[in-house]
Amino acid sequence: MATLPFQGKATALSSDGLATVASDLNVHAAEIWTVLAVETSGCGYLPDGRPQILFERHIFHRLTNAQYDDGDISDPSPGGYGPRGAPQYDRLARAVSKDRSAALQSTSWGIGQIMGMNYARAGFQDVEQMVAAMSDSENEQLTAIGNFLNHTGLGAFLRAHDWTSFARGYNGPNYAINRYDIRLNSEYQKYSAGGLPDLNVRAAQLYLTYLGFHPGSIDGVAGEHTLAALTQFETKNGMQRATSIDDSSVAQLRAILARTSAVAA
Repeated sequence: MATLPFQGKATALSSDGLATVASDLNVHAAEIWTVLAVETSGCGYLPDGRPQILFERHIFHRLTNAQYDDGDISDPSPGGYGPRGAPQYDRLARAVSKDRSAALQSTSWGIGQIMGMNYARAGFQDVEQMVAAMSDSENEQLTAIGNFLNHTGLGAFLRAHDWTSFARGYNGPNYAINRYDIRLNSEYQKYSAGGLPDLNVRAAQLYLTYLGFHPGSIDGVAGEHTLAALTQFETKNGMQRATSIDDSSVAQLRAILARTSAVAA
């Protein structure tokens, strides 16, 4: 099976990746997970390994001087998204056929949904470099968020838990329509009280999903669906049943995933 456009390594967020960005922003993990939970429910990739995206037709309209306006991929008003997930790549492909650079810049990418047009603020030389990083790993996706927040000054609002100012700057002037500030505060209250995602469990969930198993939400909680999916994976591959999800479990999943990807290629 051929590799899809925008498919990369798609590796899961690591503890080092999370700690580095939290340190750069001078916040704790709770603040990081607050932003991620609201933007993408805390996962940067689709089940097929492509980055989570959302194509913004009004940005494409502006970047291409309205020359492709059709009410679908190009229009002066925001919206018209259609189904989320993989169908967004169909919209992106149609825009790429008109103007690749403008199309990539008109798309929000990864776990923090950073707009491609903000590539410089996110620490990249051009939008192609940014998209490649988004396809490579959630660590890269999170680093882009950290760079963007530091560059724009929004990190100060995150540190102060000023969710209204943060939402206004991160999600735009219409943030209140989608209650971004209220949702951010709610997620922060939950994460600051404890119960942060287990990154090994979360990585296992993501890799099981890539392999066609069904662990449920990518939430870092080892619930019954996750454990059942892991057992199915172990049985299929003749492995001894694990008593917990740890570094070894994740390494086994990555090894099988790499082998599967090599065969598919």
